[in-house]
This record gives sequence, structure tokens and C-alpha cells, in this order.
Amino acid sequence: MIGKFLRRVFSPRRANMLRRLPLEEHGLSRDQISSCARRTTEGLQAAGFQAYVVGGAVRDLLVGIVPKDFDVATDATPDQVRATFRRSRIIGRRFRLVHVLCGQDTVEVSTFRGSANAGGDSVEQDEHGRILRDNVFGTLEEDALRRDFTLNALFYDPATQEILDYCDGYADLRARRIRVIGDAEQRYREDPVRMMRAARLGAKLGMTIEPRSRAPIASLASLMENVPSARLFDEMLKLLLSGHAREGVLRLRAEGLHHGLLPMLDVILEQPLGERFVMLALERTDERVRADKPVSPAFLFATLLWHEVLSAWTRREVGGEKSALALMEAMDAVLAAQAGRLAIHKRYLVDIKELWSLQPRFLVRAGRRPLRLLEHLRFRAAYDFLALRCESGELDAELAQWWDRFAGASDVEREAMLLPEEPGQKRRRRRRKPAGAPRTDGSGQAAIDPIA
Repeated sequence: MIGKFLRRVFSPRRANMLRRLPLEEHGLSRDQISSCARRTTEGLQAAGFQAYVVGGAVRDLLVGIVPKDFDVATDATPDQVRATFRRSRIIGRRFRLVHVLCGQDTVEVSTFRGSANAGGDSVEQDEHGRILRDNVFGTLEEDALRRDFTLNALFYDPATQEILDYCDGYADLRARRIRVIGDAEQRYREDPVRMMRAARLGAKLGMTIEPRSRAPIASLASLMENVPSARLFDEMLKLLLSGHAREGVLRLRAEGLHHGLLPMLDVILEQPLGERFVMLALERTDERVRADKPVSPAFLFATLLWHEVLSAWTRREVGGEKSALALMEAMDAVLAAQAGRLAIHKRYLVDIKELWSLQPRFLVRAGRRPLRLLEHLRFRAAYDFLALRCESGELDAELAQWWDRFAGASDVEREAMLLPEEPGQKRRRRRRKPAGAPRTDGSGQAAIDPIA
């Protein structure tokens, strides 16, 4: 117990001093905080607890970005938060959180967490230093010091309109630098995802990683292999849907973090045609996110992995396999290789494979098959995928232009656009027998099923 106390008192982190920044200094008004977040902090403070808007919402507002979510931190336990708000629910098992509901809005409330370096039985680490279990409540200062980056450790009080800053996060924000709280190597070992998060925040905010925070990344990048695949998927999805996906992927490559995230991404980014295709897809995604248009995660991952599918498909065709079978085997092989590192949700896998499997059908512009393709539920997404392939130079641009005209044409115009089928291309169509009609043996006589 004495050792634990001394570690907490004489830890280098204790040198950080609290600064209270008034409204006149930071300019963040309570009116910029969502009404649900304000009601949540007011309700907790009225019940005698500390409560602050914290993390990404404060950071984004200070740099002029409208946050999508608002989080609140408090010294109230989850049960106390639940008792304070009638419309709330406790979630999570490893570390319980509370969702406070206000109409259609939800605010996530967390209890201050204790220091990961305070010792005790609550901390469990693997052989590389990654924290596996660290569930302990703490004080406001401990909660600030255990966060990843200084610009994420700013606490805003809507009642006083003050910002509480333990780590000089506001100065780092003004200087446009990302700085790890504490010893960078140790913090990355505790959670390797922080390295990826630094690259993502740098891309989103247009900031640089402070030299001492960047230095260990190159030597510790391999620790990403120890992160659970489901968590990697969530972090990768945040990057891809940030509105700065293109810059984010470039930052991952610059830091050497793209190896192992998507097993084929490092290979793709070394191939001019593949890189052009991926970058075009990310640019289009960024444009949609910034325009507040819907984005399909399945489409994104389909584009990132497409050129590996294309390569495997081609190899199988050259080996003598039929095209359709070769494509199916290539899709399965690529997704199987991917599953071990990035656990793409099953609900996306069906859409990904459908986007890929529809691509060969765009090459057929004769007969009735183009008309049937237009009726497919995934036609628009598959066409957008085709358009990227053409724009990147993988296919002739005329193909996408033809399909664009064909989709917008009238029935008469479509008939005129269809190409004639080549001799021998037409398939014999079997006449469909009425329901209940007996099978025949080929001579017109009814076939008799053998009796076992």
C-alpha cells in the first residue's frame, strides 16, 4: 500500500498543474454545447456531483468542427447516474457507462477512471505491456492524466464556461500538435491503437505529431498485431468515415502503420494502378462525408481489397479455371486472409461480395442481360464501383459512359443501344413445365422414380 501511495505521489505526471481557462481566453460558449449535454451536466451538478463535457467534443469545437457526439465525465458512479436520470440505461461489462436519452439525442456518461500506473489488482497486462483489464474509478485529475493525448484531456464546464486543463492541451491545440500524455513508448505499449489514432487525428485536424510522441512509432508498429481484430476494424472504420480518409491512409503509410491493418493495403499502395483506384475511392468517400451524404462501409472495404481480388482472379483464370469460379474463389481467399487481422462485420461481407460479383456483368452489353442487371438492387452501388475502375484507368472509360447513358435512357433507346449477340452466344432456353407435370426420360415417356 505504501509503495502504491508513493508511486502516485511521486509519479512524473503529478508535475502537471491544473489551469482554469475562462471564456475570455478560449471563446467556447455554452450555447455551442448540445442541449442534451447541458441538461446532463446540469442534472448531475444539481445532484451534488462533478460533471464536465470532455474529450473530442471540446477539442473539435475549439478548432471549429461541429461534433457528432458529446460525452460527459463525472465522479458519480454508473448507478448514481442512472438514478439521476429517468431516461437512461447502463451499458458495458468491462467498464460500465451510462447513456442518457433526450428525445432523439444520446449523451454517453463515464465515471472518472483511475490511473493505469497506480498499481493494484485492477490492472492486467500482456507480455508486451498492452493493458488487458484496467477497471477502476478515480478522480478528475487521474481521469485527465490517463487519457491518450493532451488535446483530448480538456474538461468543459457549461455552468461556468471554464475549461479545466491538466496537461497543457489547450496550448498544444493552439500550436496544432498532437502530444501523448506521459511517456510515449509506455502509453503506446499500453494501447497500440493510440499510434493509429495519432495518425487519424493528425489527418482530421491537420496537425503534426510532436517529435517525442512520434519517435517510438516506427519501432513499436509491430505491436498492432496484438490488437484484437474487432477493435482494429472499429478504428479503421473511424478513419475511413472521418471525412479525411485519403489523408489518413497516407499518414498510416508515412508512420509505417499500414502494414498488417489491411494485409493487402501495403501491397496495393506500391502499385500505381491500385493506388490510384484506392485514392480515388477515398477521395469520393471524403466528399460524401463532408457533404453529409450516406457512406457504405461495405463499398469502402470492397474498394480497398479489390485489386487483390483482381490479381487472384486473373491468376486463377490463367491457370485454366472458368472465370465465374475463379472470381468466387478469389473473393473467398482474399476475405479469408483479411479475417485474421481486421474482423469485417458479417453484415458487410455479403454486400462486398455482391459488389465484386456484379463487375463481370458490366462487360456484357448484348442480349437481355444488361436489362436484367439494371433491375438488380445493388446496380447503383455496383455501377459506382465500375465508374471508379474506369476513372482509375483499369477499364476503358467508354464502358462507364455507356452504362450511364443506358441507365438513363428510355425503353426504346435502351433497345437501340443493346449490341447484337454473337452467333453461338445465345443459350437454349428450356421450356418451363407446368407445376405438377411429370418428368420425362427424354423420349417423351414419363420417368419413373426408383423406389428405395
